[in-house]
Amino acid sequence: MSTTANTRAPDLTDQLRIWVDGTVYSDPSLARVSAVDHGLVVGDGVFEALKVTADGPFTLQRHLDRLTRSSRAIGLPDPDHGLIREAIAAVLEDRTFVDGKVRITYTGGPGPLGSHAAFGPPTLVVAADGRILARPSAAVVTTPWTRNEKGALAGVKSTSYGENVRSLAYAHERDASEAILLNTASHVCEVTGSNIFFVYGSEIITPPLSAGPLAGITRDLVLQWCDVTEANLSLTEAQAADEVFLTSSLRDVQAVHRWDEVQFSADPVGPRTRQVAELFAHRSAETPEP
Repeated sequence: MSTTANTRAPDLTDQLRIWVDGTVYSDPSLARVSAVDHGLVVGDGVFEALKVTADGPFTLQRHLDRLTRSSRAIGLPDPDHGLIREAIAAVLEDRTFVDGKVRITYTGGPGPLGSHAAFGPPTLVVAADGRILARPSAAVVTTPWTRNEKGALAGVKSTSYGENVRSLAYAHERDASEAILLNTASHVCEVTGSNIFFVYGSEIITPPLSAGPLAGITRDLVLQWCDVTEANLSLTEAQAADEVFLTSSLRDVQAVHRWDEVQFSADPVGPRTRQVAELFAHRSAETPEP
């Protein structure tokens, strides 16, 4: 079995708590939604995933704001932030873990067996469990598929995640833990569940939102706290970087030590990436709502 790609998630089901319609379930088989829920039937829904630390949920308001933007983008009513906060408090009450994650799923609710709009009311599911901290570095591969930067779901954190599931499986089959997607203009777009940054000497570059990536919460904070340039890069230009790192809400800042056949350095974590990771850790420890 590969030692690079973690293809099977650890079993944390004993810590899992799921909120549906005001009830918290510790047994996942008891937490139910309608069989004709549009999130299931056609992927008509949006979601957020955020980390939990000893201080509680991190950047919750930013995630709620993005959930609202995603909802509006696909025509769902604005989610009730107050209700979501209550649900999160309920699934985190008496938690047995320190490091965890919260998943918020918001769908159109019951609807037709087709692509017409859902009947509603919307469905809200909030779940929490423990998490295993990300490794310091990752191996990545380039997928043969492209991200449509002009598509209706570009930049939307949609539950229509089939492309990402297939791309991640492609990476695991090639002894990597993440997959890089280019866009239709052959520019680097994003990773299946992360944003990507490139280091050239002292300069840090990341794809602009016009290239089609999700506006990541951690990406936003790195742009706020570090000197970063947004620019389009071809695959050749990107793989010529001195260092590459990924950012996401559940991995923070993670170095890339191998991309396809390119090895970036003898040290899996380059010096500039290490600086960014340390700065992010320091700044994010100051407040849960930066």
